[in-house]
Amino acid sequence: MNKNQSLLSSPALLSSRLRLSFCPRLACPSPPQASDLVIERNAACKPKPDPSTLVFGKQFSDHMLTINWSAKAGWEAPRIKPFQNLSLHPATSALHYSIELFEGMKAFRGVDNHIRMFRPMLNMARMHRSAERSSLPLFEKEELLECIKKLVEVDQEWVPFSQDASLYIRPTFIGTDPSLGVSHPSEAMIFVIVGPVGPYFSTGSFNPVSLLADPSFVRAWKGGVGAYKMGGNYGPTIAVQNEAVKRGCQQVLWLYGEQEEITEVGTMNLFIYWTNEKGEKELLTPPLDGIILPGVTRQSLLDLARTWGEFKVTERTMGMKELLGALDSGKILEVFGAGTACVVSPVGSLLYGEKKYEIPTMQNGPDLAKRFHKELTDIQYGRTASEWAPLVV
Repeated sequence: MNKNQSLLSSPALLSSRLRLSFCPRLACPSPPQASDLVIERNAACKPKPDPSTLVFGKQFSDHMLTINWSAKAGWEAPRIKPFQNLSLHPATSALHYSIELFEGMKAFRGVDNHIRMFRPMLNMARMHRSAERSSLPLFEKEELLECIKKLVEVDQEWVPFSQDASLYIRPTFIGTDPSLGVSHPSEAMIFVIVGPVGPYFSTGSFNPVSLLADPSFVRAWKGGVGAYKMGGNYGPTIAVQNEAVKRGCQQVLWLYGEQEEITEVGTMNLFIYWTNEKGEKELLTPPLDGIILPGVTRQSLLDLARTWGEFKVTERTMGMKELLGALDSGKILEVFGAGTACVVSPVGSLLYGEKKYEIPTMQNGPDLAKRFHKELTDIQYGRTASEWAPLVV
């Protein structure tokens, strides 16, 4: 199996592999094709920022991609046009019922000055699944990716000339029909905006974060939509993040159920490197059981670790009782989060109840977290050749 397809291997994700040309419950003409792309150049391009001054998600390029759809007319031709505000009816369904989804991707300027993306088809597959779950019209994954690549090519000067920065790519899909009825949308829009970014965390790209673990807060649940990248999974977490800061922590360790299963850390997937009960070195991460997001970086760390074959790699649930017991007995070596925005982020401490637990991640190098970070960034910036990082320009 091709590594780029490994995220799609489970039966639950099989439908996202199909090149569907129809919409859920609604027949529609052919999905948008990259060959129909219309480009309108911006006549007033902005100066590019100094990469050392970048703040995550605050600056945007000169162009954007839009693709409109309606049940009556089907898909319109994709358009790359000057970056501009959207015009939406006040009753737009995305604003009232969160009929929307998004993706997070990056483009990197390599050491050879070529621009690459990182495993972008995994993002397209996840976006496709989210669209199906949101009752939004389906699209051709490969064709949308070609349109996004063209946007990156048009705005290639916005890809930072730096190996500490990148171009963040935000595909978004919203229901736009002007109706207050709770139903599947009759109008929708895909739009993609891009902008240069530096480190996600203000503490820097590889400083440890502290976590609040409080079972009274729940991010997602069985049968819900935690496995899909929808805005409704993120907005409600801001108040909990603020609560974490009030208690002296930087991020939230999300727990679930009576066993207080560990799920995600902030907006990242969670990894634990430890010595298990059999005395084996093991990398453990929660399984794709519908609660957590199937992250592209998560899949990449698992793929790398299994390729190395140096320690056991396991996807299973772990409750707080087991985690705290392993901490008390000195079995935990490293804990870190992983995601597109941060790549790999070490965890240094955990507040649970009234007790703070120190996690020896940094004391142990952190050798594994740093190795993962180096392996991924070497691929992303072209220092290591890999099929995971296809050329854009």
